[in-house]
Amino acid sequence: MKTCHQTYMMFLMSLRNRPQLIRRIFQCTALATVLLLTSCAALDAINATPIPTPPTETPLPTPTINWFPATATPTLGVFSTNPPTQELRPGLGEVLLTDDFSDTSLWDLAVSDEASAAIENNRLTLAAQSGVYMFSFRHDTFLNDYYAEITAQINLCRGNDDYGLLIRANAVTYYRFALSCNGTARIDRLSNGTRLNLQSPLPSGDIPPGAPGEVRIGVWAVGPEMRLFLNGRYQFSISEPSYPGGTIGVFVNSAGDTATIVSFANLIVQSVE
Repeated sequence: MKTCHQTYMMFLMSLRNRPQLIRRIFQCTALATVLLLTSCAALDAINATPIPTPPTETPLPTPTINWFPATATPTLGVFSTNPPTQELRPGLGEVLLTDDFSDTSLWDLAVSDEASAAIENNRLTLAAQSGVYMFSFRHDTFLNDYYAEITAQINLCRGNDDYGLLIRANAVTYYRFALSCNGTARIDRLSNGTRLNLQSPLPSGDIPPGAPGEVRIGVWAVGPEMRLFLNGRYQFSISEPSYPGGTIGVFVNSAGDTATIVSFANLIVQSVE
């Protein structure tokens, strides 16, 4: 009886002359080894004890920022409508006269060391030294109800010096609308050298604060009522029935230590219906 060793050696000798068979056996053996190892790894993975995963904290929700919050729609206010401005120069009619100050015979003119009234270059210029009052009336003019405008050009004036328009005038009585170089306006009634103030001085932005300057003076005079306008803007009114009619004049008054010089031009007078 052959031993196991002899049998094994005989098996190897038989394989020596068959190399392809030997190669095939080794390939099958290698494949079987790989399959065996893979199966073992899979079984180890199945039989392995699972490692618990720690719970993950759920983050708190982040508040959403409202960049454009809803707001109440404002209710638009209703503004009241101002009533129409009252016509302060009602009834203006035809032009009664115009004067461009080209005729020297129409006004009182004089020259002295203290004061002067002279027409030159279509202007009536009045000049008065310190403490002197100078005026000039228009000749052959008598008016009752009317609206008159004249331009005053201030050449030298300061402080309480004043100038302006005279209406319903004669040799001894008249109304005087006075503009002061301190920026105020007033009205006086003069009779035989006596002055009565009818409207105390009121400030006005239309009055030039000294020289040089220019202002358009207007007076609406109907019956006892007289209204002052400067540059077309209403200033104030008074009611005074003493003098119903007369001529027109202009004046200057130096109340300080220096002279006052004012020129007047472009006089227009309209009727009032």
